[in-house]
Amino acid sequence: MAFKHRLAAAFVLFLGICGAISSARAEPFRIVGFGDSLMAGFGLGPHEGFTQKLQAALRAKGHDVTVANAGVSGDTSSGGLSRLDWSVPDGTQLVILELGANDMLRGVSPDITQKNLDAMLAKLKQRNIAVLLAGMRAAPNLGADYQKGFDAIFPMLAEKYGVPLYPFFLDGVAGEPALQLEDGLHPNAKGIDRMVERILPDVEKAIAVVKGNS
Repeated sequence: MAFKHRLAAAFVLFLGICGAISSARAEPFRIVGFGDSLMAGFGLGPHEGFTQKLQAALRAKGHDVTVANAGVSGDTSSGGLSRLDWSVPDGTQLVILELGANDMLRGVSPDITQKNLDAMLAKLKQRNIAVLLAGMRAAPNLGADYQKGFDAIFPMLAEKYGVPLYPFFLDGVAGEPALQLEDGLHPNAKGIDRMVERILPDVEKAIAVVKGNS
């Protein structure tokens, strides 16, 4: 009888060790920031870009995460669609999808932008990868009709695919020269800090939802 008790105790200890080893080897939560120059970190130094600072902010909050930078300067929604499959590797758990600004600056029809973003969301859904959709807003000088059509893309697609929407990726930075590079379009390092601060709660919510569903 004593031998059986020792054997049971040894088995419980073995399971505990295995659990500890498994926890130690648990991989971090994998996020991909997929977008254009705003995501890529145009004009910024090492460790000053959005994905790097978002990763640091999440880790400071106790999240074991990696945030990969899949931003390409100058990318349009068409370019993003063409590279989505190989830019977002298997094992990715959350994509922050930020595209459309260059479409808008080039006057691309909102219908085309909507179609491309729709296709990207469909592909990611098919791969069971969660998405936080980062919206963009049209410049007023493009006219009221264009502005109305473009701005409607992001809430409509978020509702269609049931994904969370961060309404405006440049919230708090657009129209603030002190937070922008000299081109008046891209955020400087301080601007990135503000963007990360404002989007951080939404990213944390998205992470919690993914973990809750796994």
